Amino acid sequence: MFRLIGFTLCGFFSLAASAPARSPAPATAAKVANGLVRIQETSQAPNYRVPWSPGEVSGGVGAGFMIGENRIMTNAHVVSNARFLAVSKEGDPKPYPARVLFVAHDCDLALLTVDDPKFFQDAASLQFGGVPAIESTVSVYGYPIGGDRLSVTRGVVSRIDFQPYSHSGVDSHLTIQIDAAINPGNSGGPVLQDGLVVGVAFQGYSGNVAQNVGYMIPTPVVNRFLKDVEDGRYDKYVDLTLSYHPLHNPGMRRALKLPDGDSGVLVGDVYSGGVSEGLLKTGDVLLSIDGLPIASDGTIKMAEGTVEMAEVVERKFLGDSVDLEILRDGEPLKVKVDLSHSWPFTLQANAYDETPRYVVFGGLVFQPVDANFIREHRPNDLRLRYAFDQFISQGIYRDRSEIVTLSSVLADPVNAYAAPFTYQIVDTINGGKISRIDDVAAAFAKPSDYYVIQMLGLGRPIVLEREAVEAARDRIRQRYRLASEENLKK
Repeated sequence: MFRLIGFTLCGFFSLAASAPARSPAPATAAKVANGLVRIQETSQAPNYRVPWSPGEVSGGVGAGFMIGENRIMTNAHVVSNARFLAVSKEGDPKPYPARVLFVAHDCDLALLTVDDPKFFQDAASLQFGGVPAIESTVSVYGYPIGGDRLSVTRGVVSRIDFQPYSHSGVDSHLTIQIDAAINPGNSGGPVLQDGLVVGVAFQGYSGNVAQNVGYMIPTPVVNRFLKDVEDGRYDKYVDLTLSYHPLHNPGMRRALKLPDGDSGVLVGDVYSGGVSEGLLKTGDVLLSIDGLPIASDGTIKMAEGTVEMAEVVERKFLGDSVDLEILRDGEPLKVKVDLSHSWPFTLQANAYDETPRYVVFGGLVFQPVDANFIREHRPNDLRLRYAFDQFISQGIYRDRSEIVTLSSVLADPVNAYAAPFTYQIVDTINGGKISRIDDVAAAFAKPSDYYVIQMLGLGRPIVLEREAVEAARDRIRQRYRLASEENLKK
């Protein structure tokens, strides 16, 4: 789980793919044009600084393409936080209202549909191909810089690798790098080779980092998404919930009773609450995964080439398992791990299509800290930043499922001295542990003459008198146009 500074989404101004359901038919230029869709979005992003505000309304343009069964594929970031979607076909300026069927923020893909059957008349569905070879040429289709007419650019495949997906900010999957510029408006558009879709355009570097470098989501990721939603819901990616490190050092290999050679990686952290807890432990050596030997740099050899061992897990679904061969204290063992999600990782991922959660009491605004909160508030409190950054690696989530902070103070005589406590972590209220925002609401709902709010690591608490809070309630709500004093639903 990591971020790469400089990546930008291109939407607004494993190696082998699974076998397709039917034999792919290469598309002609006319068919590609008939299968391309221009997407206009009106979105409303939530305001994490003023969480009771509905947020700012904005618009954008992206691309998509038809894949059959009255479905349109595009990027998740094209339709995130959408309030209204309108789509139009190349050569047909009429906009049709569209709606989201499925969205996968962890791999930046989405499926749309149009309820009006006329939209799909005379439309062409594009077929998927495999993974293009290095140095081969591909064509990128879309509406860059918000244009109204189809644009086609060509590029050469220059790299196939695991890279961060900037939409979520924490997820990394297989990507294909090309030397064609992918600009705003290209997002969600198909990338074709020999008439078959070999990827979906989705992100590029900002201009001050790299020129003419774009990325597409390859068909193994696309096909996994389509397979996942076959049952009517998207279950997200699964994870081993551990970290591992290369084993190149000969002395370390001998200490671990590993033979000379180029095999095995060292297990670092096994995250509490994850699927590997109790099955693997720090210091274990991973030798193989699903029968594929693991090299000392964490790669495996598959029919398509050398890839990260994570590619095996990438192809799995919720409820699947992997078989591991490990070395523990010099003794070989076999371990089977049933795969699932790990909730702590979601804290550091960008969230979409959600409303900010908060509690206001006596003019004090309490919020859970997540990636959206950090991005908008940019708090400079070191304790809060550390808790967020190290939430997983230091096991902070074992003590609290959320980091709750005093995000702002709506100034009033009832809270005149509370401003210095802004961005401190709420530890207890009236002695009760605060491990999530719901605990704050529950604590203030309990009758008490006084409420003692203790911040983590601070000796002096905030003390609010219930009678004074009640007297100030209407005054604060009117002064700050506070529509509601709490929201606990995402």
